[in-house]
Amino acid sequence: MANVTTLMEEVRTARDEGREPPYHFIEVMACKGGCIGGGGQPYHTDEEVRRKRVAGIYTDDEKSTVRCSHQNPEIIQIYKDYLGEPLSHKSHALLHTEYQSRPLYQK
Repeated sequence: MANVTTLMEEVRTARDEGREPPYHFIEVMACKGGCIGGGGQPYHTDEEVRRKRVAGIYTDDEKSTVRCSHQNPEIIQIYKDYLGEPLSHKSHALLHTEYQSRPLYQK
């Protein structure tokens, strides 16, 4: 969370100076361990479970043959056969979303 302020200042400064912000999207995950405890899941985990999940994710990533989405043969094929170029009108319409303000959920 400490870096959020720095990132937002970079975006504000670029905007105020009439420049393109350095980021198109910023996602903040405030969960301890980066939601490795199961973001959106209704059960709690202890520190040991989170540590093992983190280790498993790093191990899987290190063993993965494709580590970047833009190098994934299936993604490349989808763009070639259906979406066209990245950021094309079609890909933007199907893959992008916008923030929508919604009322706070009340129990």
